[in-house]
Order: sequence, then structure tokens, then C-alpha cells
Amino acid sequence: MINKIKNKLKNLTFKSMLKSVGKFFLNTFTMVTITIGTMGLFISYINPTPYIAQQFPNLQIGAYTLETLFADVKYWQSLGYIAWSISGGIIVFGLAIHIRSIGRLWRGIKATPRAIINFPVNTYKKLKEWRDWLLAKITYLNEESAKWRTAFNIVKSPYSFLRAMGFSPQMAMGLLFAGSTVGGGVVVNETLLADRTFENGDSGYYSSNNPTGNINIPDETLEQALKRQDSDNTLRIIVGTLPIQEVSIQNVTIGTAYNSSTLPAHKTEAILVEGTNSSTLSIATYLEVGELIFEKNRCKQLIVENVTSHTIEIIGNLSDGQSITQSAGTGLRRAIIGGHFQSKSLKTEYGLYDRIHLSADTNNVNGKIGKLTMSNIVSKGGTCNLNRIKADTIRINHNRIGAGDGFSVKDFKIEASVNAVHWIVDDNAELLTAEPASLPTE
Repeated sequence: MINKIKNKLKNLTFKSMLKSVGKFFLNTFTMVTITIGTMGLFISYINPTPYIAQQFPNLQIGAYTLETLFADVKYWQSLGYIAWSISGGIIVFGLAIHIRSIGRLWRGIKATPRAIINFPVNTYKKLKEWRDWLLAKITYLNEESAKWRTAFNIVKSPYSFLRAMGFSPQMAMGLLFAGSTVGGGVVVNETLLADRTFENGDSGYYSSNNPTGNINIPDETLEQALKRQDSDNTLRIIVGTLPIQEVSIQNVTIGTAYNSSTLPAHKTEAILVEGTNSSTLSIATYLEVGELIFEKNRCKQLIVENVTSHTIEIIGNLSDGQSITQSAGTGLRRAIIGGHFQSKSLKTEYGLYDRIHLSADTNNVNGKIGKLTMSNIVSKGGTCNLNRIKADTIRINHNRIGAGDGFSVKDFKIEASVNAVHWIVDDNAELLTAEPASLPTE
């Protein structure tokens, strides 16, 4: 920047200085003449005296007062053709002193009609150039996106192969990452455990009393106490002394509803939501829920028993045989209040599990959940059971239930041990229904 200034000062001569000064005065003179001419045209139509009087009521310049100024302007306007001629002449004069070539001006005037005629075509060509530029960028981005997609597919191919071989998502990740670290060996340790979360759809044992204070990661102490195996793909939730604000499980697949998956040994329920009733431990507790929503799920059988609720809503369920017993009860309105010390919410919106088991803890204290939502769950190979629950409101709506064994076997059962103050039962129907086909995981 400094060098440029030095070069300009070096090349500065008296002739160039005189030329610059002349150009400055010429431009100033042009601006003044155009301004005076424009003001003359303006005054030829409008008398500004009333507006000036509002701002300067005592204005007097020499012999001029507002009255004499008003009279002179009116006289000027009465000679309109003279005023227009003078003002227009001043404006033309101010512009004319900038015209260096009459021939160039004439050529510009002659070219104006053709420019107007060609304007639509020229505009279209400009728009076409802009469109082609934009489409070229979009095509380039699409090609780059396809290349990245291919690269990601290549990177994930070992994981896809392990999933196709029947390994759970967690086991496949363990084999890839832990195995690669130790040169081919399989190591499952606390690092893999820390990577699992409820939100990401990972199996594991989750507890509202997790000693880490983070309910969203598996309870390592609980998993060790219950001897959880690394191959265990069960989603286990235990509600301890601390209430859980909300549990939401949506868009998941359970049991044998996907290839290479089986129910755990000696288990018959694909979904089990319950309190606890252990004769060996002399424990009988309930799961207390403010609002329980069980909707849009596929079950081999849906069995509801030992439930007390203020309101039960059963609407729009289709089942391969059904038996709904409406028993009157005295269930109270119920809200779960945990304050600052309640556990945060557990929410997941995808996942593949061999089983879902949610229950109260074996501590002679009722487990408590503010809101429990189970929606859009596809299960196969085991039953869906809701047992030993006390709730304010239970909604069982729009589920599809059936084992393909005909209407004589009641696959959807609301037992006599279920009671409520208010029952809403509507639009439920029997429909021949079999379990869904198992789907591939990839």
C-alpha cells in the first residue's frame, strides 16, 4: 500500500495536478448547475414558502420577508414556460459540459432502441449462465456425496458382516475395536461398557439408583451382581428407591422378530413390565406409574393382570381372539412426585433386543415412574405382559396381537384381577393374526 502511494507521488507532475484540479472544479460546477436547475423545476410547480414559514416563522434575508418571497415565487410560477426553459437549460448545460464526443452520444442514442429490444434475450442469457453455474455446483456436490457414501460403506463392511453372522450390535463393536487393539484377541472391559447408553439403543442393565448418578449408562455394579454376560442382548430396567421422571421406548424390535436372535434361555416373555412378587424372597411390590401408554405394538399375546388404575382406556386393538374383563375398582388418582432427587428420563427411539424387562427392585419398595411409553415395538417369539401395576391412567390402544392360533385361544386378555374406576373400551375387534416374519438386520 505504501509503495503504491510512493509510485503515485513519484509520477505526479504539474500537468497531472492541473488536470485533477480542473476535473474537480468541473464536477463541482456540474453538480451546482444540476442542483439549481432541479430546484428551479421544483419551484415551478410547488411554492415552498408555507413549509419554510413553519420552520422559520421570522425569516428575513435583506429586503426579503416571507410575504415578499411568497409573492415572487407565485410570479415565477405564472411565467411557467420561462421557468421551465431556464431550469431545463441549466440542467442540459451542466450535463453537456461532460460530453466529450457528440458522435459517441449520438451512437448511444441510436443504440438505445436496440438495447431495449434485446433486453429480454440478454436477460435470459444471463439467467441461463447463472442456472448452468448452479447446476454444475450441484452435480459436483452429488458426485462427492456418492464417493463419500461408497467410502463409508467400505469402512462399515466388517461391522455389517459381523451383524449378518448373528452378533449383537454391542458384540460386533467389541470384536472390531477391542480386538483390533490387542492384535486379534477379544477383550470386553469397562471401556466397552462405558460406550453403551440407553439413548443409543444399547442393551444392558439400567437402574434408577445407578451409583454413577447417570441413569443413561448401564449400572456396572448391577450387571456384575446379576452376572450379565457380554452376549446378553436384553434391555433391563430396574426402578429402585428413586423415581424415574419418564421412560420412553419406541421403534424397537424384540425377540425373534429379526434374524439370528432368540429369547434368553427359560424366558417366555418378550416384553415384561411388572412389580415384584418373589415367594423365595418374601417380596411383593408394585410398579407405580402416573401414565402408562402401550400403543401400536405387535405381540404374540398381550396379558394384563394384577392392575389397579383410576382410568383404563382400551381402544382400537385387533387380536386373534380377545377377552376383556371390566372389573370395577376404587383406584385413586396418582401422580409421581420426585423433586430434585428423582432420576432423569430414559428415552430411546431405536434398538434390537432379545427381550425387554422393566420391573421394581427387590427392596420391598414400589418402583415409581412418572410416565411410561412403549410404542411401535415389534416383538415375536414371546408374550407381552403387564403385571402388578398401580397407575393413574393406562392406555392400551391400536395394538396388533396374535399367535395365529384362532379365535378360540384368547391372545389378548384383560384378566379379572384388573380393576379401574373408569373404563373406556371401544372399537376393539377380533381378526385372524399371526406373528410377523423375521426381518434381516441389514
